[in-house]
Amino acid sequence: MDSALLIPIASVILGAIIAAVFFRSYFCKRRSEVQTISHPELPSDPKKHQKPSQIKKYHSKPHSHSSDKDQNKKHHPLDLNTLKGHGDYVTGLCFSPDGSSLATACGDGVIRVFKLDDASSKSFKFLRINLPAGGHPTAVAFGDNATSIIVSSQGLSGSSLYMYGEEKPKASDETKQQAKLPLPEIKWENHKVHDKKSVLTLVGATASYGSADGSTIVASCSEGTDIRLWHAKTGKLLGDVDTNQLKNTMATLSPNGRFIAAAAFTADVKVWEVVYSKDGSVKEVLRVMQLKGHKSAVTWLCFTPNSEQIITASKDGSMRIWNINVRYHLDEDPKTLKVFPIPSHDSNGATLHYDRLNISPDGKILATTHGSTLQWLCVETGKVLDTAERAHDGDITWISWAPKPIPSGDKNVLVLATASVDKKVKLWAAPSLS
Repeated sequence: MDSALLIPIASVILGAIIAAVFFRSYFCKRRSEVQTISHPELPSDPKKHQKPSQIKKYHSKPHSHSSDKDQNKKHHPLDLNTLKGHGDYVTGLCFSPDGSSLATACGDGVIRVFKLDDASSKSFKFLRINLPAGGHPTAVAFGDNATSIIVSSQGLSGSSLYMYGEEKPKASDETKQQAKLPLPEIKWENHKVHDKKSVLTLVGATASYGSADGSTIVASCSEGTDIRLWHAKTGKLLGDVDTNQLKNTMATLSPNGRFIAAAAFTADVKVWEVVYSKDGSVKEVLRVMQLKGHKSAVTWLCFTPNSEQIITASKDGSMRIWNINVRYHLDEDPKTLKVFPIPSHDSNGATLHYDRLNISPDGKILATTHGSTLQWLCVETGKVLDTAERAHDGDITWISWAPKPIPSGDKNVLVLATASVDKKVKLWAAPSLS
C-alpha cells in the first residue's frame, strides 16, 4: 500500500478512537446524574440539612417580642388609648356635645360611634352605621345630642349629607332599648350639596348668640369656593357664602354659632356673621371682616372657646391670635393680639407649617399637627408643651378635643382625639402647663 494513503487512514482511525472514548465518558456521566435525580440520597439527620433561612424563622418570635418591648417603651406618655377596627383610612372624627361619644368617618364606608365610658378601657362599645352604597364618608359632625349624627359622603354624582337619628323604641321595648346603643335611621338627606365637589370640613355649633334658638347649625366647606350653612335637625339650607379665593382649605364655626371663618388659597381670612331673627331662626349670613397680616397662605384656623378670638397658622412660618370682638359695623378692624413663630422645624432647620389646629375647651392648650407629628402649645406663650413625633404611622387627618374632661381610670382628664390614614384613632391626655 502506498505510504501516502497510510497517513490519512491512520488519522481517521485515531480520530474515531478518541471520539468513542469521549462519548463513552459523556454518557456514563449523564447516566450517573439521572440516577442521582431519580434516587436522591436521604439525609441521615434532617436537622443537619435544614436551610439557614428556615432555622432563622424559629428565632423570629423572641426577636419580635423584644422589638415589641422596645416599641412599648417608646409609647408617648400622653398616649391613652387606640381605637382599632377601622377597615381603611379615617377621614374625620367628632365628639358628641356631652363628650360621652366619639364618631369616626372611615374610608370603608362605615361611621362608628364609640361610647367613651372610660378613655383607658381595653375595649369600647360602638355603634356601626353603614352609609348607602356608592359613597364614602369624608367628614362627620354631631347634631343636637349624642344620638344625632350628620355625615358628608362623596360619590360619583357628587357630595351628599345624611342625618342619622335615634330610632324611637316601641313602648313595650323601651326598658330593653335603654340598655343598648340607639339604633340609627336616616332622618333627612341632601344630595349634590356642593355639586360634584367634595366636602372638606363639616363643623357643627350650638346657636346660642343673641336671639338664636339654641339649635345646632352645621357648616359644610367644599373643595371649591362655596360654604353652606344647614339646620342640623331638619336639613334645611340656611345660607351660603363664596370665598372667591380660587379654592377652599377649610372653614369652621364659632362655638356660639355667630361667625363662620374660612382659610383658602390666600393669606387673608374672611369672616361672616350669622344673623338671627327675633324668632331665633337664621335670617342671613353677612361678610363682616377680613383678617389681614399673614404674608402667605393660611393653612388652618380655629376659634377660641369664648368665640371672641381666632388663631391662625400660615405658611409664612407664624401663628397669630386675632381679636374679632370689635364693632365692625363702625368699621373697627380686628386686631392682632399676638404673633408667635411656628416652633416646628425639619432636619435642615426650615420651619414647617401646621396642617391642623384645635384648641382645648379651657382655651389654654393648642393642639397642632404636621404630617404624623402631633404637638401641644401653650396658647398664652406659644411655647411647646410636648411633642409626639410619630403619633401615627401616617399623616394625621383630623384632631378634636373632647368638650369637657372625660373619665380615664380613676380620674377625669382633658382628652384629644386624632385620626389618621393608618386606620387608627388615638386618644391623648392633655400635657401639663407647668
